[in-house]
Amino acid sequence: MQIEEVIKYWLTSAEDDQRVAEHLFEKGDYAYTLFFGHLYLEKLLKAMVVKVTNTQAPAIHNLRVLSEMAKLPVSDEQLEFLIKVQDYNLRARYPDFKFDFKKRCTKEFTKKELERIIEFGKWLKEKI
Repeated sequence: MQIEEVIKYWLTSAEDDQRVAEHLFEKGDYAYTLFFGHLYLEKLLKAMVVKVTNTQAPAIHNLRVLSEMAKLPVSDEQLEFLIKVQDYNLRARYPDFKFDFKKRCTKEFTKKELERIIEFGKWLKEKI
């Protein structure tokens, strides 16, 4: 498979995940909205890794590591945001016994975070 095809694959898959996140938000499934928001950024970062390295992206989910592999110039604030979104992957997938993360994912909180995720994604796409 050509590098351009691999990049296109990651971009297409990321767009699908963005749509799923938006659908989940509309249905009120807020924790999984943020989980799919994480997937969206992960796949955009993998597209960037492929572009920069000319090799397949690794099968990892760590946004910080992927941003480093992509040689992405992120500010401290952007890095903090990626670490925060990384946490959504784990919190949604492995909830604690009290479901604290799910309780924290109100409509308002999730809307704000999803908007930030999509905005970060737009910034990433400009770099790809």
